Amino acid sequence: MEKPLVSIEEIRAAAARIAHIAVNTPLVRAEFPGLSGHGQPREIYLKAESLQPIGAFKIRGAANKILQLTPGEIARGVITYSSGNHAQGVAYAAREVGARAVIVMPSNAPEIKRAATLAMGAEIVTVGPASSDRLAKSDELVRQHGYVVIPPYDDDQIIAGQATCGLEIIESLPAVDLVLAPVSGGGLLSGIATAVKQLSPQTKVYGVEPELAGDTAESFRTGSIVTWGTELTSRTIADGLRTQSVGVRNFAHIQAYVDGIITVTESEIRAAMRAIVAATHLVPEPSGAVATAALLFHADKLPAYKTAVAVVSGGNVDPAQLAQILTEG
Repeated sequence: MEKPLVSIEEIRAAAARIAHIAVNTPLVRAEFPGLSGHGQPREIYLKAESLQPIGAFKIRGAANKILQLTPGEIARGVITYSSGNHAQGVAYAAREVGARAVIVMPSNAPEIKRAATLAMGAEIVTVGPASSDRLAKSDELVRQHGYVVIPPYDDDQIIAGQATCGLEIIESLPAVDLVLAPVSGGGLLSGIATAVKQLSPQTKVYGVEPELAGDTAESFRTGSIVTWGTELTSRTIADGLRTQSVGVRNFAHIQAYVDGIITVTESEIRAAMRAIVAATHLVPEPSGAVATAALLFHADKLPAYKTAVAVVSGGNVDPAQLAQILTEG
């Protein structure tokens, strides 16, 4: 028998469980000339996950998983494999419960994310840039040391944790017509869609992915999970969206609840970062700007809406990279 999808009861339980760790982030109204505000009939809000304690949504799923560990599991320590934001989420939540945290990170992870992970007391093991490299090393260390794995996305407790973001959107803005979220491994999109559709079935939910790492868009279109090589996915500036394939459990939820997935170009991501800063003074990392890029540049691929929410999934951007992007164009 097929495993049931995550329920709204599980999502509400996750929200209560993580309330002392994760922030109920605000919806910030964004006026984009010609699109929203300034006399336009549409309103756009940005869900500011960049304001989480670790600067990204990943704290939700990591906390929900780690807070359900037994004392014996906490004593064994936890391990994960991540390019940065999930690493920080695991390190932060592990510190809350007093567990050792080991993070397997790729060699091309942004230095700002490595430094933040170390600052939270985690140990970092560096491997090659491929997702498969991280997974293989994590498996090896689990065999050697007995660590408890905290998966980045392909896990129901992680999905339920990320889904609390969607729960907050509907509670704050019940009449929202359209919700857009970044997608790569699929934790955030699968969670948000699962919460939104159970509470507001008429609301449309779209995933957004870099064109250069569009494996989930292809998977959605073809109906089966495809894998893109790291030589392809590593091309995008959106370092948080370089996963080579969507998770199995995530894809099951995405197929059940997501209305569409579209891709955006590198120049559109950069332009969206500039637009977000100008309109709201929020600081997005490239991965956090893709949902806004879809609204700004791909309205023809989206359903009509009066009110939309784009999730700014994180703000952990290298200052030098941010300065370059804000001053170009």
